[in-house]
Amino acid sequence: MPANLFDLTGRVALVTGGNKGLGKAMARGLAEAGADVIVASRHEDELKAALGEILAGTGRTGAYVVADVSSREDVNKLAREAVEKMGRVDILVNNAGMNAPQAIDEITDETWDRVVQVNLTAAMALTRELVPPMKDRRWGRVVHISSIMSQVSKEKRNVYSATKAALNGLARASALDLGPYNVTVNCLAPGPFLTDMPMSVLSDAEKRAFADRTALGRWAQPRELVGPVLMLCSEAGSYVTGQVLVVDGGYTAR
Repeated sequence: MPANLFDLTGRVALVTGGNKGLGKAMARGLAEAGADVIVASRHEDELKAALGEILAGTGRTGAYVVADVSSREDVNKLAREAVEKMGRVDILVNNAGMNAPQAIDEITDETWDRVVQVNLTAAMALTRELVPPMKDRRWGRVVHISSIMSQVSKEKRNVYSATKAALNGLARASALDLGPYNVTVNCLAPGPFLTDMPMSVLSDAEKRAFADRTALGRWAQPRELVGPVLMLCSEAGSYVTGQVLVVDGGYTAR
């Protein structure tokens, strides 16, 4: 019985930013739980390779869509092509994101507009396009990948923290809109995970400081986000909605 709670057989999941890092790990976990999977990113070569690894040995089917979520047109195209290729989308994981550290008095309009579009507007627009059929079927799961930087922050994370905090608010409001249709909306807020994004913007000293601040004394592996996302996307999380689930190894407990 407990295993059945996490069974996603017959469901179709779309994961943005599914070519690497957290997105790829979550997509693999969803496929292992029985879901057919669509992954999307800007890079077709990475998507092809990632999809093969995601589906290997699972017996599931899948597809990829090349899309740049910094473009409103591409976001709409992604929604259309995902449904065309797989027939439906039951689970949406809005994982695509970016970080461009700038102090408050150094933020450029270009940086602000791009980060807001990628981290926030794309999640709203993709959700807006894909939830009507979920409402009709009276079943759906939407998970936005937020961050502990929505609750705490550090220098030069103005735009990133603002967009991730906004995702939390978006999830709460959407949960109220969609709850009557048995569609849940939640956020996952990861802490220090070993992915390209933090590795590319943090110094060695900052990386050590993040690890030391956690209760577990280490960075997380991408695979450690699979359990939480499976809970939110399956019957195991059927009564969880409008929430922000923090997965940070105890970082914010200190």
